[in-house]
Amino acid sequence: MKLFEVWCCLYLRSSLTHVGVTSLPKASIGEKVKGFITLMKLRVVELLLVTTVPTMIVADEGLPSILLILATLLGGTLSAGGANAINMYIDRDIDPLMERTKNRPLVTGVLSPREALTFAISIEALAFLWLWLTVNLLSAFLAVGACLFYVFIYSLWLKRTSTSNIVIGGAAGAAPVLIGWTAVENSLDWPPFILFALIFLWTPPHFWALAIRYRKDYHSAKIPMLPVIAGPEFTGTKMVLYSLEVWATSIIFAPVAGMGAIYLCGALILGAVFVYLSLQVRRHKTEQSAMRLFGFSITYLTLLFLIIAIDELVRSGF
Repeated sequence: MKLFEVWCCLYLRSSLTHVGVTSLPKASIGEKVKGFITLMKLRVVELLLVTTVPTMIVADEGLPSILLILATLLGGTLSAGGANAINMYIDRDIDPLMERTKNRPLVTGVLSPREALTFAISIEALAFLWLWLTVNLLSAFLAVGACLFYVFIYSLWLKRTSTSNIVIGGAAGAAPVLIGWTAVENSLDWPPFILFALIFLWTPPHFWALAIRYRKDYHSAKIPMLPVIAGPEFTGTKMVLYSLEVWATSIIFAPVAGMGAIYLCGALILGAVFVYLSLQVRRHKTEQSAMRLFGFSITYLTLLFLIIAIDELVRSGF
């Protein structure tokens, strides 16, 4: 993180010089560095990267090179961070309308739109070059392809026009498992596609739960999230269906990837809890039940992929 902060400082100084600014802006260098980091939404990126390493372990049938893991994680962080930063640039007109996003750096004025967009494109380009040079070209293309999909399909098209916004847009968030697999194999196979499907199906109930909590925010910003348009009851029904599909997909992964009893038991238990909490949202239709599901959905994905890694390492005799 310290190295990244130094890089942000150097980037900021060079950008100020480039545009002919000789004095510091109202926000301090430190505030701007924090602003750049906020643009990347590293807490969201962290959850995405949790899925990358276990996928690499399955692809390698053991523990891959630590250097390869670190190179893949750094490239993935830069790429996902760049996509998030571009999304904040696009949403700078609606973020002030939402309680959850009103303190973002483009809303508070810590960063200018030009600074944010330049930073975002810079780290996305850096991500491509880094993955190409240290991992492989296929992984680099997948990472940047996920960014382009997120920006053009989700942020610029679906987010403000369709209740299917987060359903289709979830494909971008599922890309890290493909990148993790290709980092090791330099090709794709059925196991990463099953994991891609799992995360793709996991995304709607995860974000719809949050949208139930912030339904008024999305209504104010005129974002057609499903809970805003169709209401909590219909959304709850859809969440139950998606959670059942997630459960089924997690079980299908076992024979496809040759997973053992550790994984299968974990997938059965975690999936059952996921479905149960979705049913609770459908039954109670409250913000409290929705946020319980939202919190567990993060735990679910983290534990499931941890179990994937443990199962593979145990069976490989690591």
